[in-house]
Amino acid sequence: MTLIVALGLRRSGTEVAASWISGAFVHIAQLWPLILLAKLCVVALLAIPFYQSGNREQAATLAIMLLVDGALMIVPRGQLFQKLMPHIQNWLMLPMVFLSGLTYSLWLGHDARAATDAVFLAAVPELAVALLAVCIFGDRRLLGISYFLGALIVSVAGKVGLAQIGLLFSCVVVMVVATLRQATADRERAIKRQRQDLRAQRSDRLLQEHERTGRGWFWETDRQGCLTYISETLAQTLDAPKSGMIGCAITDIIRQGDKQQGDGERTLGFHLSARTGFSDIAVCASMAKEERWWSISGQPVFNEYGQFHGFRGSGTDLTEMRRSQAEVTRLAQFDSLTGLANRIQMLRSLEQAVADRHGKAGECTLMMLDLDRFKTVNDTLGHPAGDALLRQVSQRLQRTVGDQGLVGRQGGDEFKILFPGSRDPAAMAQLAQAIISTVSQPYSIEGTAVVIGVSIGISCCPKDGTTAEAMIRNADLALYAAKGNGRGIHRFYASEMHADAEDRRQLEEDLRHALTADGLHLVYQPIVSTTTEKITGYEALLRWTHPVRGEVSPTLFIPIAEDSGLIGQIGEWVLRTACRDAAQWQAGTRVAVNVSPTQFANPGFPATVMNALASAQLAPERLELEITENVFLNDDDGTDAMFTRLKALGVRLALDDFGTGYSSLGYLKKAPFDKIKIDQSFVRGAAIKGNRNSAIIKAIVSLAEALGMDTTAEGAETQDELELIRQLGCSHIQGYIYGRPMPFADIVLNQRAHGINAAANGFKSSRPERKTMLRTISVHHDGHIYTGRIRNISATGALIEGLWNVPLGTLFAIEFSDSQLVNATARWSKDDRMGVEFAGAIDVATLRNPPRALAS
Repeated sequence: MTLIVALGLRRSGTEVAASWISGAFVHIAQLWPLILLAKLCVVALLAIPFYQSGNREQAATLAIMLLVDGALMIVPRGQLFQKLMPHIQNWLMLPMVFLSGLTYSLWLGHDARAATDAVFLAAVPELAVALLAVCIFGDRRLLGISYFLGALIVSVAGKVGLAQIGLLFSCVVVMVVATLRQATADRERAIKRQRQDLRAQRSDRLLQEHERTGRGWFWETDRQGCLTYISETLAQTLDAPKSGMIGCAITDIIRQGDKQQGDGERTLGFHLSARTGFSDIAVCASMAKEERWWSISGQPVFNEYGQFHGFRGSGTDLTEMRRSQAEVTRLAQFDSLTGLANRIQMLRSLEQAVADRHGKAGECTLMMLDLDRFKTVNDTLGHPAGDALLRQVSQRLQRTVGDQGLVGRQGGDEFKILFPGSRDPAAMAQLAQAIISTVSQPYSIEGTAVVIGVSIGISCCPKDGTTAEAMIRNADLALYAAKGNGRGIHRFYASEMHADAEDRRQLEEDLRHALTADGLHLVYQPIVSTTTEKITGYEALLRWTHPVRGEVSPTLFIPIAEDSGLIGQIGEWVLRTACRDAAQWQAGTRVAVNVSPTQFANPGFPATVMNALASAQLAPERLELEITENVFLNDDDGTDAMFTRLKALGVRLALDDFGTGYSSLGYLKKAPFDKIKIDQSFVRGAAIKGNRNSAIIKAIVSLAEALGMDTTAEGAETQDELELIRQLGCSHIQGYIYGRPMPFADIVLNQRAHGINAAANGFKSSRPERKTMLRTISVHHDGHIYTGRIRNISATGALIEGLWNVPLGTLFAIEFSDSQLVNATARWSKDDRMGVEFAGAIDVATLRNPPRALAS
């Protein structure tokens, strides 16, 4: 340790290398340990002779000199001493430096002759080097030097005079000034160092926070590309110890990801080998248990001599961003509600399926599906229930179709199914029927049983179109036809559907115009009591006389009104008109109005009914609302509440078309119906021998009587049907037997003329449906074969021409074909015509080929 260090003349490396003079002084200072060692050796050699000669005082003085110089070498090396500020170090060194100078003074003052050349050879160079440092650096640490020189000069002079005192005083002044200036400089350096430390700590905290939050991490490699530093966050992400990753090649933990457009074809390996900087290169973790994506950047590190030391850089986690991008991509191709392919993906798949291959259009089949009665579910149970229903429907579709085709959602309650390749139409029809059956099964939505249906339109490529647009348009037309033909069925596309669709569109437009221009009108069919044969009421029936088409059947325009959303407005108009007309009939005569499921599902329907009654001033008990079984498809609390609200108004409720729809006896025990109307399909033909409809009617009547309800048999046309209905116990009859529907004005005139009395007017008996036919037959009788012609025929008999004056009761064998011979009996005869009754019912549809005798 040199005296320069001991005296606090040390400078930082930056200051030492500030100029060539500083560099030269560094070389001089490097020789000082040898000079100091030589000085100590000389003092030790001088102390030995003094000790041997008995001059123990001089020997003790030299020993103290050795101890003081040794302290000057050891104390500055201590860690506690080095932590002190420089000016404080100077004050602590002051006693030891002064003691060193004092020992010289004592030793030289005791025996001036001892000031040999050896002593000055050891002391003078040390002082010279110290003064040289002061001159070169302008050092302010003159405290120790001043005391040392002062003590030495006083000792050499041998006395204390004014000059010596002035010199010592000057040393004290220099000491004070140097201490103050040094303290100021130390304070400035301390403040500067503290600021630097604070900035360093702040930077460390920011970097640690950056790593801790997972927004990024840092890495460093050596010349060989092996990791020398890696963030703890990254090690935790890879689930690997940080110590185990140090020394691994960076290419072992990552692999090249997607190529970046900014770097062209340059990969991570290229940049590492070329020692060039890179930024935002996507890489994938090789050591991660799950797929992790990162974006890394790095710059090469060079020392002051331009030597490559490795790479240093940062990285950010792209995993969540990649997942978000994947989710965006998925949402762009799949329906977010059902998980099925969406409109865009279905269109893309269809375009690929119909694309030309070697000059020939592709083969595929497209199904368009539309849910029936889905809007009612949304209106009654709410949109969340509708969404849940759509999810269940999509699951059923996927299970039914399987891997045969691609199922997608078009939007709303519409779906598509694409079948690539050539498909057998019969197999497609069978699959479509299976889909209809599966979708029509009941659903459980929020604890409520829901039943819907589905209609399907089918188009095939290339037969029905060679472009995606044509396939969709034609499948949609087929779907339109399926819905128009009764729903719950499937239809293949046919060329005439274009005209049908245009006709339906025009009819819808005309219906809208008719609604606003009073083009609709009502007719009323009487409902008669079977016991009193008096008219108890009329059913209001909607009619439309088109200015061009004439009378349009309700079976044609009512479905159009339901699909177009006009049924609500039409239903309200019918209700108000019927109430107004009924108010002008004889007291006690009721009016029955049909209510659509859409009207029934409307929460404001009871208010509409109340307003119609109040406006017409009609008693509530004179209004009978006929409700079909379809309202029970969504059997929930809303249905029960609607029945309760309507019944609270005082109106009567009738269950219309019983037995033809959702015939569940469960709702009869809680729905407050006053009447059950037996559908005409059970009434017509009920009087024919062998028909089982009479048993069904009897069962319905018994059920209604047990529940305290009236019954009305619809569609009675003949006297035998009327008699059968009376015998079975029906309370009311409605049909052509008592009159066809008539306008309001005719009812008023009829009531004025006949009151409410009714008279049956119709054929005596009902007979099976007859088919007009002109066919030559062979008639066998008593071994003879006669030729005759059939004019009309039914399953039980026929009208035959060509045989004159045939006696009643004559037995024949009629040969319809080579394999069909039917026994018959003549029931009447006039001229060349006779009516025959077959011994047993036949299937008219099987009559194709003429008998062999005639063909020859």
